[in-house]
Amino acid sequence: MVESIGFEGIAINAWLVWIVPFIGAALIPALAKKSIRFSNMSAVGFAIISALLAATLIPIVVSGSEIHSQIPWIPTLNIKAGILADPLSVIMTNLVAWICSLIIIYSVGYMHGDRDLTRYWFFMLFFIGSMQLIVLSDNLLMVFFGWEGVGFASYALIGFWYADRKKDYVGREGHIVRGIAMWASPTHAGIKAFLMTRAGDVMMLSGMFLIFMHAGTFGFKELLADQTWAHNMMEQNLLVPAAILLFGGAIGKSAQFPLNEWLLEAMTGPTPVSALIHAATMVKAGVFLVARIGPLFFALAAFDAAAFFEVVAWIGAITAFLLATQAIVNPEIKKVLAYSTGSQIGYMMMALGIAGLSTQFVDGYTAGFFHLMSHAMFKASLFMAAGAILHVVGSRFMTDMGGLRKNMNKTFIFMLLSGLSLAGAPLITSGFWSKDAIFAALLESGTSTGISLFFIAFIVAIMTAFYTFRMVGMVFFGTKSKHIQTIEQNSFNKSQYVSSISSDPTDEQRLKPDHENSLKHDSKHQIHEVKAVMWVPFAILAVSTVLIGLVGFIFEEEIHSIMASYLSSSFGIGETISTHNSATNIKQNASPTTEGLNPIALLSSFVAFGIGSGLGIFFYIIRKKDPEIISKYPVLKQTWLFLYNRWYLNSFLYWGFVKIPLRLYKLIWLYFENIIAQGINPALQYSMSFMSKWVKYTQTGVTQTYLFVFAAGIIVVLIMLYL
Repeated sequence: MVESIGFEGIAINAWLVWIVPFIGAALIPALAKKSIRFSNMSAVGFAIISALLAATLIPIVVSGSEIHSQIPWIPTLNIKAGILADPLSVIMTNLVAWICSLIIIYSVGYMHGDRDLTRYWFFMLFFIGSMQLIVLSDNLLMVFFGWEGVGFASYALIGFWYADRKKDYVGREGHIVRGIAMWASPTHAGIKAFLMTRAGDVMMLSGMFLIFMHAGTFGFKELLADQTWAHNMMEQNLLVPAAILLFGGAIGKSAQFPLNEWLLEAMTGPTPVSALIHAATMVKAGVFLVARIGPLFFALAAFDAAAFFEVVAWIGAITAFLLATQAIVNPEIKKVLAYSTGSQIGYMMMALGIAGLSTQFVDGYTAGFFHLMSHAMFKASLFMAAGAILHVVGSRFMTDMGGLRKNMNKTFIFMLLSGLSLAGAPLITSGFWSKDAIFAALLESGTSTGISLFFIAFIVAIMTAFYTFRMVGMVFFGTKSKHIQTIEQNSFNKSQYVSSISSDPTDEQRLKPDHENSLKHDSKHQIHEVKAVMWVPFAILAVSTVLIGLVGFIFEEEIHSIMASYLSSSFGIGETISTHNSATNIKQNASPTTEGLNPIALLSSFVAFGIGSGLGIFFYIIRKKDPEIISKYPVLKQTWLFLYNRWYLNSFLYWGFVKIPLRLYKLIWLYFENIIAQGINPALQYSMSFMSKWVKYTQTGVTQTYLFVFAAGIIVVLIMLYL
């Protein structure tokens, strides 16, 4: 059943889901004038209102219907603005809304006392509105407006601490690879993210308008209803390039290879920003775009989907492996989580890619979307827990931590639960079931590509479990680092000093204001658990991943059922592929999906978790061996250095797209602009001045001279005529 209505009834709720955060962003500067507390509560209120409005759309998923509401926008081009609330967008909008609400609540504690809080709330709410616009739009043009909105907000929030204080940097200062600094300030990181994501956006815009030139519409429904444009583009060999160009936008926004490097420096922003934009929502925009356009291209009768879905799958596989290898050696807690984010998004791309190559489109599609949901919850929780640790420890390096589980027991428990979901702890976490679903989809795809991708996914799963337990071990186990011991000792000494002067009024009167600020600062950095406003939000998400994990198989089956119904009713995609898909590497006679669990996938999930977690526990929790042992083996040491230097990809990008172009431009400026271009004006000036002097000499004012020259000219002409 499909319900199509105008701007009325329940459709108003769908529009307001993304409009309300924009209204909140516009009002925050005025509300902040009343009081900081009032602006905090207002920001939380706008986020929760948007979430409640999103929740009212859930019955649409249950009933199997959808809302498609349109209003006039650009009449001359017959373009309408509209929202499409179908099962895909309704689930996604609720995921975004509720996680964003929890992160906004968390921000009240994390950002307490920041002098630029109004600017922070403005961009956070602006981001939420833009992300919801992406999710609920019924056409590519509106998606692109939201796309640019989240890009702008991301740039502003990554560089939020624009004063570029050393403590806000990412990377280890002094770490230089091939002449390129591997650390970044907030402003540099913001510009890098803006430029790299713009590269993907240009590709996306090109693909959009290439389709619009032939279809005359951006609407998803309209593109599917009349497929003449697809036939025309296919005849001109433009349909596959257009699809891949659209995917280029997803590559940039979701930090996939080769545009993945911006995500790592993006950790300069406040940790709630990392949780909101770079774990739970914005980087998922690329995955959502593929989930939105994938079934459309697969359903087009004129389209051989293999090339497009091959690109999606292999880009995901390369990214998953590339970033997982770097996560196992990085010493910064937020960067480990950033590497993990890009790697896990690679899993989602693999699943969506294999869906289009498979005999069972629904299986891969469901697996990818299920992992998106699961990852959004446990990675947002992990980032917020990491923020709690940074808030207390004051260092981003895990080597400055250790032994924190007694001082921060709640953070330890909930970070461990979320970490278990990331690592894929069997049977009890959502991460296990979503990753197992991807394994099963790859194995049951009926393609040689699926088998190759499965081995990559299996290796990445081992590395994921390893770096998760490495992170937990370095932060919460072992002895406390010298950094923490110094903090505790300073806090103890300061408290004794304050106690001694408090009994002597004369000493207290002599205490200068800057001393008071120093004492206040030190007392904030005592090692203790954060306030409830911070730990409750990530606790809710951590517990949720376990609750879903306990009913994981049933939950996955329900998602599969919803998506199967959605794909069938909206695109005509059933449980087996349509005969029009002529991809050469698909075995048309492959057997249907095995009912129940895939035993090979299930066993692989157990084995991957066992190997990865076992190594992590061995080296970093029970510490039977010192990880520094690898320095004794030259091959292992060089491998570690290669991974720590980020495969030299960052250096290659800087040399290829920044350093060398700038040097070429400098040569052009030096020898062309400075000599030729800049020399044209003075050369023309001097030549005209010189010529004017000669002309001036001929103007004698003597009549006889003019007659003589005139006669000489006639003689010359006559001679030329008779020769």
